[in-house]
Parts: sequence; C-alpha cells; structure tokens
Amino acid sequence: MPTLQPCPHFFSKTDSSTLKDIQTITSYLSHTYGAKCYVVGGAVRDYLLDEVCKDYDIECFGIGVEDFENAMAHLGAQGVGKSFFVYKYHQLDISLPRIEQKIAKGHQGFSVELAHEEKEASRRRDFTVNALMYDIDKKQIVDYWRGLEDVKHKVLRMVDGRAFIEDSLRVLRAMRFAARLGFKIEKETCRLCQNIDLDDLPKERLFMEFEKMFTAKRLYYGLYYLFSLGIYEKLFGDKEGLKKQAFIALSKKLQRAQPFFIENLRPYYFLFIARDYWGVDSVTILDLLAAPNRYYKHIITTPLPEKITAAFVARASLKAGIVEYVGNYDAKVRELAEKLDVWGKPFDSGVSASDLMAKGYKGEALGRELERLTQIKINALQEKEV
Repeated sequence: MPTLQPCPHFFSKTDSSTLKDIQTITSYLSHTYGAKCYVVGGAVRDYLLDEVCKDYDIECFGIGVEDFENAMAHLGAQGVGKSFFVYKYHQLDISLPRIEQKIAKGHQGFSVELAHEEKEASRRRDFTVNALMYDIDKKQIVDYWRGLEDVKHKVLRMVDGRAFIEDSLRVLRAMRFAARLGFKIEKETCRLCQNIDLDDLPKERLFMEFEKMFTAKRLYYGLYYLFSLGIYEKLFGDKEGLKKQAFIALSKKLQRAQPFFIENLRPYYFLFIARDYWGVDSVTILDLLAAPNRYYKHIITTPLPEKITAAFVARASLKAGIVEYVGNYDAKVRELAEKLDVWGKPFDSGVSASDLMAKGYKGEALGRELERLTQIKINALQEKEV
C-alpha cells in the first residue's frame, strides 16, 4: 500500500495561467472519460522542497489510447512523443502511464506499453523523489517508494534496480540532481551508477545533462559525483582524476565563488574554475561534450592570474566590461572593476574615436591607434602597481 499525505494547498504557488490549464485538462478528462489524473515527477518533489515549479507533468489513468488521443485532439494538444503517449498543452506535458523495456542499445532503445496501475507506472521513474504522485481529485500525495522519506532526508535512491541500469542517462541525472538539490546519492544507487557504461549516449544528450548541472545551485555536489560515479573517467579518459588535496581545494573554491555568479554566465563558471585543477584540457572536454561555440568563447579565455592587478582587470574588460568576463566571481576582480568603472563597460583609454577621426585617422589605422593608446594607459596602470 502506498503512503498517503494530505496536501490541500499543492497548487498554492502555481501561477494562475498554469493552474487554469491544469483544471481545463483534468476536468475534461474526468467528466468526459472518467479518467483519473495525477501530477507526477519533479513538481511534487519541488513542492515538498518549497520550490516554485514551472513544469507540470499530468499522467492520466483509466482512459484508453484512442479516447486519450481524441481528447487531446479536442483540447488542441500537440503530440510531442506519440509513441510514448505524450502530448503538450501550452506548458503542460500530458501523458498516459507507461511501462518501458530495453530492447536495443542507446538511450531511445525502449519498447513502450500502457500501464494500468499507479505503482506499475511509477516504477519506471529513476529516483524515489521523482516517483511521487499528486492525486488531483483527492488532494493528496501518493508515495509507493519511500520518496517522502527520501525528500526529508535529502537522499537520491533508485526506484527499481533492474529498470535503473537499462538507461545509462540516469547516471548523469544522478549527478545533476545531486548538484541541483544538494542531495546525497544512496550507496547502492552509487554502486550501480559506477558499473553502468556511458558509451551509448550521444554527445548531445551528454551536453544537455552537463549544462543542467553547470547551472545548479550546489556545484560542489556535482563535482563530487562527477568523480565518485566514475563519469569523469568514463567520458574523458582520465584515470588519475583529482588528488584529494586538489579536489578539496576546487570544492571549496566552487562553494566560495557560487554566491557571486551572475545569471547570464552561470553555465560557464564550473568549467572555467575547474580547468586549473584537472588533467584534461578544457578544449578536449568541450569537444567530447559537443558544447556549442559560446562555451569555447567564455571558457577558453584569459585565466585568473595569481596576482590580480588593475592592469589585468582593465585588459579583461576591453571587449564588453567585466560583467562579461567569467572570472568576475573573484572578490579582487570585482573590487578593481568598481574602482576602474569597468563592470558594465570597457576600460576607457581617455581618447575617443571621434577625437582621432578629427586628426585624420580612419579605417584600420583608427582601430590600431585606439588600441595603442589604450595599451599605453593600461601600461601606466601596471607601472603604478610595480
């Protein structure tokens, strides 16, 4: 029997537009077809963690495939994974409960059939905290796998070992959720992750999971499981990994730096900071992850020197200000950026293009002269610091 937890205020933080869509969907399906609807997955977990959820998945029981597809057509929902019985209605994912079985190599090598019971359907979820269900009609959380207990104790635990090992992507999801939620991964789940090969995953899927980890709130958790689950060695071929002292130093640096990350650069800080600690160079890692060009631009850039000077900060600001430099989490960089007034704008050489144009400079000559005068002023800063 499942554990049931009354939850009359589940939608208290749901925005009015999303709540209206949920009511429209569930009311139509229940009144027209007698279907029973649940909110499933991360939305239930996030509610229990007092986090605002933007992505709601609705799973519908007691309705056949043909009636479900007719209902979706009537509501104007779009099929986004029809072979998996998944439709999109505005921002909602609406699906039929399913059972998945591995039949071929690769992340998508699954056969899918309809599930008829809640426990049977929830068994396919990766972790117990993601297998929680919210009964919309009865206003209660339904827990078949100790997910409520694991949320309380901040633990990631697999739902079903046999199903878990069939999908190698779950190893990366474990790392990503640990970094996002600040949860520890249960011992047996760790052991299974360590023994799952990752060579069947396309680079695009690898990158998607890594980028979600890069934007997480607790990067040091992601760092820990990147190594302890064997992901780093399997993907990047570095068997030595990090020595204990280097690992501790990097972990502490990530913890100290994270409060000063700015949102538009958040995906890049992890690799920028970590590149000085591990044995595989950043270009190789970005190539192996098939990262987009913006990652190369932000990460393969001037590293922070041991001694941060005004001249260094001035140079780092020349393109668009320190606000666009990934090393801006550093306290000394921020201090000097404010002093030089280069946080949101480039270093000012004191000479404008219009001044030089008045002297007859134009085209490439104009650009070279601006660069020369800027360098003179930066050199003057450097001489003051020596």
